[in-house]
Amino acid sequence: MEVKDFKEVVEEKKEFLDQSFRDSVATINNQGSRNYIFPKKPKGRFYNLRTIASLIYLIVFFTLPFVKIDGEPLFLFNVVERKFIFFGQIFWPQDFFIFAIGFLTFMVFIIFFTVVFGRVFCGWACPQTIFMEMVFRRIEYWLDGDASEQRKLKEMQWNAYKIRKRATKVVVFYFISFIIANFFLAYVIGMDDVLAMVKQGIAANPVTFVSLLVFSAVFFFVYYWFREQVCIVVCPYGRLQGVLLDKKSIVVAYDYVRGEPRGKIKKEKGPLPENGDCIDCAACVRVCPTGIDIRNGTQLECVNCTACIDACNAIMDNIGRDRGLIRYESEENIAHSKKTRFNWRIAAYSFVLLLLTTALAVMLLTRDDVDARVVRTAGQMFQTLPDGRIGNLYNIKLVNKTRKEVPVRMQLENIKGDIEIVQKNMTVPKESYFQTSFFVKINRQLIEKRKTPIVLGVYQGDKKIETIKTTFLGPGL
Repeated sequence: MEVKDFKEVVEEKKEFLDQSFRDSVATINNQGSRNYIFPKKPKGRFYNLRTIASLIYLIVFFTLPFVKIDGEPLFLFNVVERKFIFFGQIFWPQDFFIFAIGFLTFMVFIIFFTVVFGRVFCGWACPQTIFMEMVFRRIEYWLDGDASEQRKLKEMQWNAYKIRKRATKVVVFYFISFIIANFFLAYVIGMDDVLAMVKQGIAANPVTFVSLLVFSAVFFFVYYWFREQVCIVVCPYGRLQGVLLDKKSIVVAYDYVRGEPRGKIKKEKGPLPENGDCIDCAACVRVCPTGIDIRNGTQLECVNCTACIDACNAIMDNIGRDRGLIRYESEENIAHSKKTRFNWRIAAYSFVLLLLTTALAVMLLTRDDVDARVVRTAGQMFQTLPDGRIGNLYNIKLVNKTRKEVPVRMQLENIKGDIEIVQKNMTVPKESYFQTSFFVKINRQLIEKRKTPIVLGVYQGDKKIETIKTTFLGPGL
């Protein structure tokens, strides 16, 4: 019965909702060329909160490359050297399974989070949105003025004034893009190396400098021209939104039950009694960075930036109506004129998300500092030693994931015998590999089968750091 009631409400209001928007994209005009969006500068409570969140994000982004633990960056994504550091913990290719599980956890997190809370990440935490709306767009407002002035500047014939404006904007945008590119490089090779290259000059690092210029040009292209197209055309998350959202998902939504039918306010007579609260002022459309009309319902282009909420609330205040005509809400709650509350669905998804992130955190914290891999030397069979014992030759490869040297030793765990290391000093260098060969010698009478399972313990002092199982070849009985 609940589904039927929901459908009834939608059908009742459908006649007031314009569906023609589905035939086109806001960023493409009738001639098929690019339709530039000139959003009005937003202001209001949500915009202030987003500004605070963005400032925190930007401070973290531009300071993290300078933060070190034991002389190493807090974060590093060195794909070339296959070295990754997260929160001071070093990860190597041997930790690939953790990356795989982390990626799966991240994907499930995105799915669950979107199902419950919609596209909040896009509007509040996505680097593309933060750099576009809180850095480049604000500079654009400062250089070119608000939406109306920007539109006039675009339509203006080329003259000295327009050339000066455009040249200033290009230089400023590219300079900021170059700074951002350098910081992204710092996350790959470390800030120390970036600063060293700056001191050495362009001649000493021509390839890196050209790469930076190209990377900066990509940033410049995105924030100067491509802009909202990244969210609409390129970003896969926006495409997923249409699949993941349902009528219970909390999104930025227009209350069509309360707002329709729309009608202008006449000063001499006041609002018509049959009209809804929406006065069709289009304030929500003018501030939208992707150029959509939120009153048409949830759309692919919406990034949940809340600019329309602030704009609509300001209008409601001016005409003496209640705020929240556009708000964070689910379609189902709007249809039944209910407010969002913390319910079992939100609790269940949140609990699953907590479990996933906790499991991943436990895996990261319990990860071994030293990995060991033992293989029999290729082409080698067993050897009968002068004292009558049987010997097998093995290779061991050790990976030290810590920032200090680790001396190790080995011993047999499940059978009596001796281990003779070819390289006597088994010390694994910090953040590096160590490889050597060793003999395992066992009395002949203890070898009853052609292949005997043996267990090797790898110790750091008295602490066992690794247990390795392998086979010992012998003549058998």
